[in-house]
Amino acid sequence: MKNVEKYERGYYMPPVKCMKWAEKEYVDHAPAWCSVDLRDGNQALIIPMSLEEKLEFFTKLVEIGFKEIEIGFPAASETEYEFCRTLIEKNMIPDDVTIQVLTQSREHIIKKTFEAIDGAKNAVVHLYNSTSVAQREQVFRKSKEEIIKIATDGAKLCNEYKKHAKGNIVFEYSPESFTGTEPEFARDICNAVIDIWQPTPENKVIINLPVTVEMSMPHVYAQQVEYMCDTLHNRENVIVSLHPHNDRGCAVADCEMGLLAGADRIEGTCFGNGERTGNADIVTIALNMYTHGVDPKLDFSDMPALVELYERVTRMKVYDRSPYSGSLVFAAFSGSHQDAIAKGMNWRKEKKCDKWTVPYLPIDPHDVGREYDGDVIRINSQSGKGGIGFILQNQFGYDLPKKMREDFGYKVKAVSDHKHKELMPDEVYKIFKDEYLNKCTPVDIPEAHYVQKQNGTICAAITASVNGVTDDYTAEGNGRLDAVANAIKQALNVDFTVETYTEHALERRSTSEAVSYVGISCGDKMYWGVGRHSDIIVSSIKGLVSAINNAFADKK
Repeated sequence: MKNVEKYERGYYMPPVKCMKWAEKEYVDHAPAWCSVDLRDGNQALIIPMSLEEKLEFFTKLVEIGFKEIEIGFPAASETEYEFCRTLIEKNMIPDDVTIQVLTQSREHIIKKTFEAIDGAKNAVVHLYNSTSVAQREQVFRKSKEEIIKIATDGAKLCNEYKKHAKGNIVFEYSPESFTGTEPEFARDICNAVIDIWQPTPENKVIINLPVTVEMSMPHVYAQQVEYMCDTLHNRENVIVSLHPHNDRGCAVADCEMGLLAGADRIEGTCFGNGERTGNADIVTIALNMYTHGVDPKLDFSDMPALVELYERVTRMKVYDRSPYSGSLVFAAFSGSHQDAIAKGMNWRKEKKCDKWTVPYLPIDPHDVGREYDGDVIRINSQSGKGGIGFILQNQFGYDLPKKMREDFGYKVKAVSDHKHKELMPDEVYKIFKDEYLNKCTPVDIPEAHYVQKQNGTICAAITASVNGVTDDYTAEGNGRLDAVANAIKQALNVDFTVETYTEHALERRSTSEAVSYVGISCGDKMYWGVGRHSDIIVSSIKGLVSAINNAFADKK
């Protein structure tokens, strides 16, 4: 690309090596979670949420398990102020949930903020000012000392207003644009604020390290976070929080590596909504932990309901490939993938596995409210016999023989290819019925009777209808099906061989029917038929007749 020379790395490395985080394997416990959907997420919407929509979303966030929810910037507009007051005055905030409000380091804004949270049992007052080199030089045109004074003046004002506030008030400070700030300066300004707020074990403070604009690879951010964790004053009484945006597509990785580096808390949104490319997606971070056997302390077991609400109130779309939440993330169209999933599911049943190890599925779709049929195995022209057979077995109860699955697979793929569309399970079942099940044209056996011979053979007396012409035939065989087959050979004057026969019960609530699968060879080809009836003998005959009719159809 042209003009690459105009760019350079805009971040700053810590002055010392900070790599202890790299020795850790995975995030082994849930952080404190703070949803910023109603503030950072909402301010990024083309059409911000209405009051009613915010209240509904807030209720859902509480239901999911968020204990900290940033509800807005109440001094910024009357709408934001009204939302805060409504939550408090209508007593919609559970006792174990803390609302968080954002404020700049300006007295009239801080004053308005404390007015907004009056009556809240638990609240975080989130103070911020920008600290990056670019912001200091270009926007504020102030020295480091002047930037620190903005922060400390705001911290002192917060202390003063807290003296007269009711409820439990916790302070949070963010050096906005942290990723473009020298780590030593970020340390100095945060420590100056900490020294004013004087946190204690009973009244900790939050130091938030925002990736306001993502500027580096995640391992760099991890080093910056580790440096801050190692150099903050009164660290045991400081909650280190992360707030990554997704400009480089690495917000989730920033959070995960930042947690390894010592952070205690994550601010993010559901599905990554937020300014520009969005905030860190808490759904992904939480469920990444879940797949490692770590309880994220958030409940996403009804993902479809959350997606529906989110799309409705934000007018945004959850991308089809979004991890864990997208409509296609569990879908397998590829034949080899479908086969592996089907075998993995059968393995779980066979071995009574208590751990989830199914190929191609990092998480059990049921755990997030999704179904195997329709959500996992999806049928199109790329699908294979394993997946098609899985749909037929799991949704409709038909367990096709292995060789028949291959035959049926080709028929289904041909239909999908011709129509150039995905086939729904009911469409797959219709193809099965039309191609194999209880076919009685042009050949039908409306009646059959059997006699056991002394030599152990069976004599079958059948009534055969061929192209509408009915006649009676008799033949012997080593069983009922063999005897009927021999009688049909007389009726048709055609030679064929029954190559395979299998059967199973088809359970349907109060009734049970028998299903028979019959494969015959005629000439150099194999033909299949399926019979279904309450009587197993009738079922087997219907399966044989269906296979013969398929052979007849092919000879035309």
